Amino acid sequence: MKPGTVYLIGAGPGEPSLISVKGFRHITSADVVVHDQLVHPRLLESARPDAEKIDVGPVSPRPREQDAICFLLADKAREGKMVARLKWGDPFVFDSGGKEALFLHEQRIPFEVVPGLPPSIGGPCFAGVPITYPEASDALIFIRGHETETNTPPDVDWSRVAPLPSTIVSYAGGAQLEVIIDELLTNGRSPNEPAVLILNGTLPNQRTLQGSLLQIQSVVRKAQRQNSAVLVVGPVVGLREHLRWFDARPLFGKSVLVTRARDQAREFVDRLLDLGANPIEVPTIRIAAPEDDGPLNEACTAAGTFDWIVFTSVNAVDAFMEHLLAGPRDVRALQGVRLCAIGPATVAQLGRFGLKVDLMPSEHRAEAIGEALRRESDLEGTRVLLPRADLARALLPSELRHAGAEVVEVTAYRTVPVSQPHDVDIYKMLLEQEIDVVTFTSASTVRNFVKLVGAEPAIDLLGTTVVAAIGPVTAEAGRQLGIETTIIPSTYTVPALAQAIADHFTHDAG
Repeated sequence: MKPGTVYLIGAGPGEPSLISVKGFRHITSADVVVHDQLVHPRLLESARPDAEKIDVGPVSPRPREQDAICFLLADKAREGKMVARLKWGDPFVFDSGGKEALFLHEQRIPFEVVPGLPPSIGGPCFAGVPITYPEASDALIFIRGHETETNTPPDVDWSRVAPLPSTIVSYAGGAQLEVIIDELLTNGRSPNEPAVLILNGTLPNQRTLQGSLLQIQSVVRKAQRQNSAVLVVGPVVGLREHLRWFDARPLFGKSVLVTRARDQAREFVDRLLDLGANPIEVPTIRIAAPEDDGPLNEACTAAGTFDWIVFTSVNAVDAFMEHLLAGPRDVRALQGVRLCAIGPATVAQLGRFGLKVDLMPSEHRAEAIGEALRRESDLEGTRVLLPRADLARALLPSELRHAGAEVVEVTAYRTVPVSQPHDVDIYKMLLEQEIDVVTFTSASTVRNFVKLVGAEPAIDLLGTTVVAAIGPVTAEAGRQLGIETTIIPSTYTVPALAQAIADHFTHDAG
């Protein structure tokens, strides 16, 4: 059997979107994904559902562990599989990627190397520290630090390195940080030299400590837990106050609980990340197919007999179109049928199927549909199809029937409660005030959140936390359960909700 190819891919310094386009392409098509422990889980979600995922532990494995990883890569390739080996940072910058590549070469296993962004470059960039600057220094020195957890200093001539007019950068393990700084100071680096320490670089919980080299030494010595961090020493550190951008965003340092269904939450999470937040995904619902899809299939077959089809969500569009296109008919079945949709996201989703909307109420909620339809045409005798969630409110069909319409309701999808993930303790995080905002994007997310933590605890825990709801219907569902909403956007969309949260904290800060 011809062996498969191993791709040694730099996953970057933390933030999953910093991976290269080529690296991402290989992840999405790989049969096996072998990854370091620090590779972001969101990046691993990009792998094929049927791909084998293997966590091989710390970025800096012991020699015997490294040998096992090399044999693992070769064995998987010999099975004819395409292997994506995700290396945190860059495979060839203070990493064991060179060892793995050499082993594969000796075993005659095809391999390719895809560069990644090292933490020693990505971290300072996100902290607003340019590691080179035209008028700073003409030398840039990278010092090994994170490949070992011992306190043995890197094997360099400190008497020559320390006094050299240069910028010094090192991604150092906890035990190495103090040693490196001690060697720099002992061998001639000025204690007043500007320095910065960047922890969790490029991630929402990034922390940046700035001061003189002597002050940074004191911080490192007093730290009870010496986590790995990027150390930058040199005049360029002084530019941070002018160039900082990552930790100057409106939601930086704020933890936002996202309760939306996981497969629906990506846009919201990305918006929050762009605003600087730390999104904590704990979906309280998932979207499922109807228990009986017979009525939906019948509605799709008879689609052309309706005067209006009203879509109240993206989920409704997806479910309806999936069943329509799975049968003998296509979008031509909707010729002559007028389409109404709530919200720009629903309109955009219909557009992906080549369908244009005839009516979108200016107010993005179900109550506005009846009034908009009545203004548009006489509803007496009009056939209206409502493909909706199983727990949708009865208000809309009741209003339409009252206006004389013949309304056919079908369950297009169900919202199913999900249990709390084992790795996130919502109760504990809320109790210890580690969550700044709890968000709800539907009445179902509110109700299932309350089921998850309990009715009385939910009232107590959310009484001291900012609650953000996508619209008044969701807020009313919370109020009926004793939960008061702090933030409601004027436009009931996910982007508007994210911006409203940012505006709330910007206003408070001002």
